[in-house]
Amino acid sequence: MQIDNLLSQLQKVRKGFNPNTWQACCPAHQDKSPSLSLRQLDDGRVLLHCFGGCGVGEVLAALGLHSSDLFPAKEYAASSGKPAFSAHDVLRAISSEVQIVAMCGSDLTERPLSKTDHDRLFTAVSRIHEGIKLAGVRDA
Repeated sequence: MQIDNLLSQLQKVRKGFNPNTWQACCPAHQDKSPSLSLRQLDDGRVLLHCFGGCGVGEVLAALGLHSSDLFPAKEYAASSGKPAFSAHDVLRAISSEVQIVAMCGSDLTERPLSKTDHDRLFTAVSRIHEGIKLAGVRDA
């Protein structure tokens, strides 16, 4: 959620003394003068503190929000133009999937795969392809 959307739901909003800070009336209790402090961090996260004693959960519930609304939406490789994960991280994450493929391959020489094994093999292959995409590797 953008800070502007959050601030638009509050009463008596005023700019704080520090950059990216605001004060407003707390929606979780009967607040006549601003006791809710808000701060947006450089990475987009929003911090809340009610000096009247309300917890963050109470403030968010009064606004119909969730704690996830205080964090910026994650951006993936397709939207930013750069890989969301390094190739090294992706290779580490898919190494167990490669082992599954290898085990299924070796089992084929002795017996046909069960439906469960077959489904797990296709899940592993799908995860490997997704990992390659997340690493920003283009199809050859």
